Amino acid sequence: MRLLFLGDVVGRSGRRAITETLPRLRQDWALDFVVVNGENASGGMGLTGAHAKLLLEAGADCVTLGDHAFDQRDMAQAIEHEPRILRPLNIAKVAPGKGFRLFDAGKGRKVLVVQALGQVFMKNPYADPYSAVDQVLKAHPLGGQANAIMVDFHAEATSEKMAMGHWCDGRASMVVGTHTHVPTADTMILPGGTGFQSDAGMCGDYLSVIGMDKAEPMRRFITGMSKERFTPAAGPATLSGLFVETDDASGRAIRAVPVRQGGRLAEAGP
Repeated sequence: MRLLFLGDVVGRSGRRAITETLPRLRQDWALDFVVVNGENASGGMGLTGAHAKLLLEAGADCVTLGDHAFDQRDMAQAIEHEPRILRPLNIAKVAPGKGFRLFDAGKGRKVLVVQALGQVFMKNPYADPYSAVDQVLKAHPLGGQANAIMVDFHAEATSEKMAMGHWCDGRASMVVGTHTHVPTADTMILPGGTGFQSDAGMCGDYLSVIGMDKAEPMRRFITGMSKERFTPAAGPATLSGLFVETDDASGRAIRAVPVRQGGRLAEAGP
C-alpha cells in the first residue's frame, strides 16, 4: 500500500495548500490512504468542524488532532458525528470521539490509524502513551486484522518520539511525530519494518516561527513581553510529511520518503 501522512496544518495558508495540492498528489502518487494532522488548521489553534470537512473533501481519509483537539468549541460535537476525525488516545476517557479507528481502504484492505500524546515537556499530565498504544496494537496485529497501521505521536521531545518508533517497530507500518512543526532529517525504516520520522513538519508558511507570523513570537523572545495574539503566517505553505510504501503481505514498510511540496522548502517526495 502507498501511504501518505501530512503534518500539522497551520491556518488558512496550510488549508489552502492541502486543498490545492493533495488531490494532485493522490492521483500522481497513486495513494491508497492519506492521514492529515489538522490540529492547528483553524486560526493556528484547534480545528473547526467546517475546516475538518474541507480537509476530508480535499482527499484526507483521516484527520488527526493533538493537544489543541478541543480548542475550537464545535469540535466536541463534530468528532462525534464524523468518524474520520481522531483525537489523542491517552486523554481523558470521557472525552468525545476516539483515539484509534480501523478504516476501509478499498479492495478489502483495512488501515488502522492511532494517535497518542507525549508526556515530556507537555503542559498537561497525559496518561501513559506507551501502554495505550500497546493495547491497541495487540488487538489489531499488523498483517492480520490491519493491512497497514499508521501511528501519529504528537509530542515535544524527539527522544520520546524515537522511543515510540522503537516501541512500535515491527507492529506498525509507520510511526511519525507531530507537534513541533519542523521536519526532521531522520527518515528511515527501523529493523522490524516500521517507517519512521521524528517529526513530519507542518503544512504551513515556513517564513514564520513554527507557522506563526514572526513579529509577535520574536517580540516575546527578545523583550519577554507580549503585545498581541499569535496569528498564522499567511505566505505560501509547504506541504510536509512522510510517504511510506508497504509490502502487501506483511504490512511492513519497504520504502520511506520525506515529503516537501510547494512553498519555501526544497521539494521532496516519492
